[in-house]
Amino acid sequence: MFKKMQAITYQDPFKVIVKTVDIPKIIEPTDVIVKIIASGLCGSDLHIYRENERGLDKGTIMGHEFVGIIHEIGDAVTTLSIGDRVFSPFTTSCDNCFYCKRGITCRCEKGNLYGWISKGKGIQGAQAEYIRVPLASTTLVKVPQDINDNVALLLGDVLSTGYFCAQNGLGHEFRDNDFVVVIGCGPVGLMAIAATIFLGAKSVYAIDCVEERLKIAQEFGANIINFVECDPLNKIKELTDGRGADVVLEVVGNPSALELAFNILRTSGVISSVGVHNSTTFPFSPASGYDKNLTYKSGRCPVKHILTKSIPLALSKKFDLEKIITHTLKLSDGEKAYNIFDKKLDGCIKVVFKI
Repeated sequence: MFKKMQAITYQDPFKVIVKTVDIPKIIEPTDVIVKIIASGLCGSDLHIYRENERGLDKGTIMGHEFVGIIHEIGDAVTTLSIGDRVFSPFTTSCDNCFYCKRGITCRCEKGNLYGWISKGKGIQGAQAEYIRVPLASTTLVKVPQDINDNVALLLGDVLSTGYFCAQNGLGHEFRDNDFVVVIGCGPVGLMAIAATIFLGAKSVYAIDCVEERLKIAQEFGANIINFVECDPLNKIKELTDGRGADVVLEVVGNPSALELAFNILRTSGVISSVGVHNSTTFPFSPASGYDKNLTYKSGRCPVKHILTKSIPLALSKKFDLEKIITHTLKLSDGEKAYNIFDKKLDGCIKVVFKI
């Protein structure tokens, strides 16, 4: 008889429920079981919650952000010990396949995204009391002593993704006087602002309409543009003598945001897009991209690879990164949490479940 735990499970669009399920067990010798201290609710969880276009199985435990304590360990795991405080990238990785060896750990040939089971294949998520971690030795990261649980949680996804977005946008030809625009001041957008400034950008503008988010963007060092109060395209053109931005970081994940990114970009500029897009087409044509000499970079963040850069940002203490965590709730509040996060109620930016 397995012991039981509480978990937030997907049911239907706009419907998650908290269920009592079996605590996971070791399946492979490379597994560990982690007792979760805190897990996050991420913007990409909302893509499933709202539409589930890619076919998540009903009953799947949601979530891919967590920090916790190793509770049980497989026989083949030698680099970790019971009691270690660890966090994880949102995907598992082997460190040995074609992609891992090239730093693309998010596309590991043996890896999985937590909280994604489709047609019976995949692994359960982190919005639960315990989680099974495959490929544990090459996936889990021990939390540095000077980093607390909340920041460790952010490192596993939104902080590293924001850094990845900034790095892709600024690139090797970055000049500190480049004009950088961040579209969207949700959790990833705010982390992208912090990373962009940490990397040396002097002129950073943030576009959003939510005052609480714009306030944090400003505290991090960005100039703010409320798109309800003024046309961001006209404002950016005015500030750049009609040219447009050198770099645009798009973190929203919808066609209108990507279209705005294209329109405010100068000729021969760079768009870095890490928003999770479900659209099958671009809002600009190959011809218009050609005419603009566009550089477009996109994709999932290889968190395990990028941690060598995002951890120093966290350790710098230059930004109050925990400010983005506006709501701390219990797993039993799962249905309420998704509703608050989805509708941006009560100034919600990011929800963390404390377990």
